[in-house]
Amino acid sequence: MKELKIGLGFDSHPLRRKRKLIIGGVEIPSNYGLFGHSDADLLFHALSDALLGSIGEYDIGYYFPNTNEKIKGISSSIILKEVYKKVKKKGYKVKNVDAIIMIDKPKIIPYISKMKENISKLLKVKKENIGIKAKTFEGFNFKNVASCFCCVLIEKKK
Repeated sequence: MKELKIGLGFDSHPLRRKRKLIIGGVEIPSNYGLFGHSDADLLFHALSDALLGSIGEYDIGYYFPNTNEKIKGISSSIILKEVYKKVKKKGYKVKNVDAIIMIDKPKIIPYISKMKENISKLLKVKKENIGIKAKTFEGFNFKNVASCFCCVLIEKKK
């Protein structure tokens, strides 16, 4: 019988001027970017938390605290790579990723394929096993924030 585990992750960041908008390792042209201690890639942060949760670990704030000046501005792809090492060390591989990114502007649908490609390379999972959906806040007053929910399924390696 296969040993499967599920993890759920969430992240949100405020949008600010003079910041790059990086989601899923893709720099998206915008007048606003996500504000945070790292590059604030909320997809990679939510995905990292989902992976950590699936193996019963603490969240990324524990391993990459925003009080650590040595990692200020760190690329979230580095965070995701380090988290994935923990998953592999416990003997698991990623089978499926599903994410919902909530942001009003800019429209991110044109960048989703590249986001999937980046995740596929980083986590060694087939692109067709990665789902990313873009949603807006539908008129709610959340104009200066973006958020992401992410779920992962991992399987014990044979």
